[in-house]
Amino acid sequence: MKKILIVEDHAVIRRLIRITLEFEDYEIHEAADANAGWDLARQVQPDVVLLDVMMSGTLDGLDLCRAIKAGAQLQQVPVVMLSARGASADREAGLQAGADNYLVKPFSPMELLELLGSLFKAGGTDSAGLHPNP
Repeated sequence: MKKILIVEDHAVIRRLIRITLEFEDYEIHEAADANAGWDLARQVQPDVVLLDVMMSGTLDGLDLCRAIKAGAQLQQVPVVMLSARGASADREAGLQAGADNYLVKPFSPMELLELLGSLFKAGGTDSAGLHPNP
């Protein structure tokens, strides 16, 4: 069973993502901020991290993405940034932080499921061959 970590500060959005993912055979873990997400990522060793960009607290999503990609323990874990900010500069910032993909909110549940399916077909935790959304 694939493990997915959702790091999102809005409880309603976390719930919507969880409900979407519950239709598939995923083990779902949730964190309400980047600090908790960092702790949970190291503990759970997820197969994919769904990560909000803008969060309150000492770390934002870009910081957490950089931390995940900097360490040997998690660097191969695909990170999908989730953000309401869809300008090319925002996407570029996410990709520069190490994100493997970038979804702009609101996104459809099917879009998320298709993206996860393609990530897992591409090799599970190996992000080789992944391409960011245009």
